Amino acid sequence: MTPGKLYGVGLGPGDPELMTVKAARLIGEAGVIAYHSARHGRSIARSVAAPYLREGQLEEPLVYPVTTETTDHPGGYEGAIADFYELSAKKLAEHLDAGRDVVVLCEGDPFFYGSYMYMHERLSGRYTAEVVPGVTSVSAASSVLGRPLVQRDEVFTVLPGTLPAPELARRLADTESAAVLKLGRTFGSVREAFAEAGKLDDAWYVERATWGEQRVLPLADVDPASVPYFSLALLPSPAYASRVDGAASAAGAGPAPAGESGEVVVVGLGPAGPEWLTPEASAELAAAEHVVGYGPYVARVPQRAGQQRHASGNRVEADRAADALELARAGARVAVVSSGDPGVFAMASAVLEQVSAGRGAGVRVRVVPGVTAAQAAAARVGAPLGHDYCVLSLSDRLKPWEIIERRLDAAGAADLVLALYNPASRTRVTQLASARDVLLRHRAPSTPLVVARDVGGPEEDIRVTTLGGLDPSTVDMRCLLIVGSSQTRVETGPGGTAIVWTPRSYG
Repeated sequence: MTPGKLYGVGLGPGDPELMTVKAARLIGEAGVIAYHSARHGRSIARSVAAPYLREGQLEEPLVYPVTTETTDHPGGYEGAIADFYELSAKKLAEHLDAGRDVVVLCEGDPFFYGSYMYMHERLSGRYTAEVVPGVTSVSAASSVLGRPLVQRDEVFTVLPGTLPAPELARRLADTESAAVLKLGRTFGSVREAFAEAGKLDDAWYVERATWGEQRVLPLADVDPASVPYFSLALLPSPAYASRVDGAASAAGAGPAPAGESGEVVVVGLGPAGPEWLTPEASAELAAAEHVVGYGPYVARVPQRAGQQRHASGNRVEADRAADALELARAGARVAVVSSGDPGVFAMASAVLEQVSAGRGAGVRVRVVPGVTAAQAAAARVGAPLGHDYCVLSLSDRLKPWEIIERRLDAAGAADLVLALYNPASRTRVTQLASARDVLLRHRAPSTPLVVARDVGGPEEDIRVTTLGGLDPSTVDMRCLLIVGSSQTRVETGPGGTAIVWTPRSYG
């Protein structure tokens, strides 16, 4: 007998008329209709599909053993649910083995927080399976609210309300628009997270979108006791809101009145965690109304209530600087963050370059220093920077390699210790070997060399080798190299650790 076919059918957000034509057809044709329900026996999925069911179809209720209550299962809630999915899959497999096609009903979209995915995981390797997408609750909420989710280059983020409030707040602060699902009992912490991210006043609450009893109101006005599971919090397109509501967004606002321009403070975070942050930098970050920077660096800044965060990619320094100046021009206090020290191959120059080009008229710019990657790497091995040294980037993205090579040659001839930033990347794989060869014109192959990776981070790795023994393939963008001078020494410390230092005087 030919086995039946498994279908995961998305029903859409609740209005039966928002089901796809294909979903309606498959529901009417299927020999078996399966659906999830709680122990009371009522199934939302079945009620949505009811207009398309026909006489004579077999129905297979998949009844959850627990929903929000506790369980005495030895594996706890997770164990009880895992056993339930295994049992449900066996029930469906019996129908499929008998040659009956099975349609599993799923609210919204089957692969968007849908229960069907657990059946697919267990059965798709043994039977032919097809997933029919459905309109998601997020799309439905946007429609009933009458506001777009995103436009142009805005970033939209979907988050579960079960995340801890601090983590939820950080992610909300890092995005332009968002939807937070799985409310119900999590609503209190979700609203707290929106407030912490400074976005509560812009957020909306949508309950049972497209159903007859739907509710739509500002998130701040919702009574937590009235929130069911089938609801979500929505932060729609901020650009659209700024136009329609007549409140200019900070990034697009005109200049503040004379004498009321804000300030941009370019802050060095140090090379790793909070232990590398100076008290001055911490105070500036706490006082800022906006934090602007490369995404991973913004994520390292502790979230403060009401503070807005603007994360962006690694190669848009000029745009990032211009955006910060525009925020400040509208009267805001803005912190632009950099790893290490902002004045060393970082955002301080990028901001001042935009000021020089005429942006941010009237905005005050200050720079707050941070521990540099070179200082951190040197401290891990001793004092290789104890005498004169040169700091050089091997990246030829912003300057020609010919200039880098001339500077390497000059620093090598001058017998300077070198701290080499940006030694390699996925696309720059030949430069480090070329740099080594240039330095070997002036240095002995035995010259000490430190390869410091992710200093202060969870993947920290410090290796002491020699210039001649350097293998460029072991170096990536997260490394910093320190190349010793003719005077730099390597000694063995307690436990066999290498101590690298450069005397303060020539012998």
